[in-house]
Amino acid sequence: MSYKIVGTSPIRHDGVEKVTGRAAYGADFSLPGMLYGKVLRSEHAHARIKSIDTSVAAAIEGVLCVVTGDDFPKVSSEGRTVGEAPASIRDAAHNVMARGHARYHGHAIAAVAATSAYIAQQALALIKVEYEPLPHVTNVMEAVAGHVIIDNDLLTNGEKGTGPTNIAGSNLFERGDLGTGFDSADIVLEREYDSGTVHQGYIEPHACVARVIENGQVLLWVSSQGQFAMRDLSADVLGIPASKIRAIPAEIGGGFGGKTTIYLEPVAILMAQKTGRPVKMWMTRDEVFRATGPAPASHIRLKMGITSEGDITAADCDMWFEAGAYAGSAYGAGMMALVAPYDVDTFRIEGFDVLVNKPKSAAYRAPAAPNASHAAESLIDELCKEIDMDPLEFRLRNAARKGTRQASGPAYPEIGMVETVEAAKAHDHYRAKLGPNQGRGVASGWWVNAGGEATAHIVIQPDGRPALVTGRPDIGGSRASQAMILAEELGIDVGDVKPTIGDTDSVGFNMVTGGSSVAYAAGLAVHEATQKLLQVLRERAALIWDIDAAKVEWRDGAAHAKGQDSLSLRDLAEQAGATGGPLAADANVNAQGAAPAFGTHICDVTVDPDTGKVDVLRYTVCQDAGRAIHRAYVEGQFQGGAVQGIGWALNEEYIYNDDGAMENAGFLDYRMPVALDLPMIDTVVVEVPNPKHPYGIRGVGENGIVAPLAAVANAIADATGVRLYSVPMSPPRVQEAIAAHAARHVTNGVTPTRERAPVVGASNRR
Repeated sequence: MSYKIVGTSPIRHDGVEKVTGRAAYGADFSLPGMLYGKVLRSEHAHARIKSIDTSVAAAIEGVLCVVTGDDFPKVSSEGRTVGEAPASIRDAAHNVMARGHARYHGHAIAAVAATSAYIAQQALALIKVEYEPLPHVTNVMEAVAGHVIIDNDLLTNGEKGTGPTNIAGSNLFERGDLGTGFDSADIVLEREYDSGTVHQGYIEPHACVARVIENGQVLLWVSSQGQFAMRDLSADVLGIPASKIRAIPAEIGGGFGGKTTIYLEPVAILMAQKTGRPVKMWMTRDEVFRATGPAPASHIRLKMGITSEGDITAADCDMWFEAGAYAGSAYGAGMMALVAPYDVDTFRIEGFDVLVNKPKSAAYRAPAAPNASHAAESLIDELCKEIDMDPLEFRLRNAARKGTRQASGPAYPEIGMVETVEAAKAHDHYRAKLGPNQGRGVASGWWVNAGGEATAHIVIQPDGRPALVTGRPDIGGSRASQAMILAEELGIDVGDVKPTIGDTDSVGFNMVTGGSSVAYAAGLAVHEATQKLLQVLRERAALIWDIDAAKVEWRDGAAHAKGQDSLSLRDLAEQAGATGGPLAADANVNAQGAAPAFGTHICDVTVDPDTGKVDVLRYTVCQDAGRAIHRAYVEGQFQGGAVQGIGWALNEEYIYNDDGAMENAGFLDYRMPVALDLPMIDTVVVEVPNPKHPYGIRGVGENGIVAPLAAVANAIADATGVRLYSVPMSPPRVQEAIAAHAARHVTNGVTPTRERAPVVGASNRR
């Protein structure tokens, strides 16, 4: 099917405001009489809070409010709050403000609202907290060992008799007989992989403004990935009805999954309630790193067997993911991702959610899938070298297809794994020559994608131009894609559409914006609303012409009928009052049928053997978009995911000292890649339409980060002959591995070669 607008790259609707600096982000909003809120955070990684004395701080001129955990609704050990909060809110409430127990360095202990940010910061220094320091643990496998217990009441999966433990949850996927599977293999390798804690790295820190009016109604301005989530979670923590809060979305300066939950919002509301004045809060960059949700570190043990022809016979895996100080890592998604690109009949995959004394983990662009893919795709690369098989041929041979059963059970619908591998194989990048100290790696990745609740409201304005209101914040260009769908269906210029994001009182409930769901779900709502509007437009034209609506055709932005002059949107809008009232339509959907996305990446690197510095020379992303609505945005999502994955692979990680405090809580020391660090990321947009969507959309925002960890690791192994099993592969680690490998081979009288990575510790047997 050919389209006039879909698949093009029009100018973004919010572009002028953003390039001129006039777009209003979270910290840009102010109100008369506003107070400024600041948070006191724990100086210990783990401690019992014996007492908090706020009297001196509260007495400072300009300080109007000081709150601690005691000012929030009480939460029982069963997790029930006073008021209307559900049982599941206990951990979120305690993460927002500690209740007698600080679980990580940076945990919120108290907050102050004052007439200036300076006074509020001064007051924090005068709050006296008496701590009883406790032993802490910041390593996932040390936490599993249980020498330090973070929550004495924790039971694995809630099952009695499992405590004391730091393992909050576990799950198991298994199919087939492992013994038979490994016995039928010609090569079996077993490895262990580690990934450090990493942050999403969004540029805009968390910010909000809360105002409470005399009747108890709350106005909450938020910069988040979901104003409905901020409303509902804040209401739960505060024990008030959600209908009491109107959450108004601001522009958002990045999120990548990290702005889907609450941190400041309930604190600002509580202090606004107590003072009767608006309260504005924002985080420093240091606070963002220490006190918001990073992607979890992980330890993965993976064993895999293949035949000499290249068929996967079995996989056995244990996966431990850090939850942070409270349960809830995305370990289940990691389990799903491990062998998702492949048709594997025999496997055992067990995952564990493990508490550590770090901030509670949050989503980060395909959460947990990069960790899993790092393990599986790295091991597959080693297996391919063992049988001297081209790694893309191996992936084609084992690729998942329509009907392949996933590890989690369901069979795949129409998917594009094969097409992404074929695109990579056909790309000139894969055939380009390499020079000295250079290597090439490939890897494939999967993400589940999602839908969920979404709404759309369309109204035709008096001049005939449509205004479109949806309910999911725009992070990566979703307003433009939604406007394009509306314009395509109406047959009008996309520049005539005015897309905006509604607040929680103006549109129906919407899920948070996720890179795998907003284009799919919101696009479905816009399409459905547009079909309803088209019916209204045909009926209005029929009424004007006094003919049957079935005789009216809509094309090129106007109503047409035999023997009649066409009626444009403006014509119909001008006569709307005489034909039945405003021209408008709504859709409220719970979008199902979001199909998975697959991608295959190619990475070339140069490794300096003396310093261990790795430079990415060339990088190509081949990914299935289903259908690219705004092509430049789709390519940008591919590129952005790859860049973040490369940063994760090479430099990014939280570094903790012996006291459990993060030592690199700033962009100077937390080393994210910048433009000078990278080449232009090449993209190939594969389109295998999703039959469940009228435009064939698949989510594109998350899959791009899944494959880079392994692609870079495989390229480094190809360049050096040395295999690293931990990310980030920073220069000191690479240099150390090269030196250790050289020392081993010199000792054994063997000259290292570039063609074959070492397999020390492997199990090679039939």
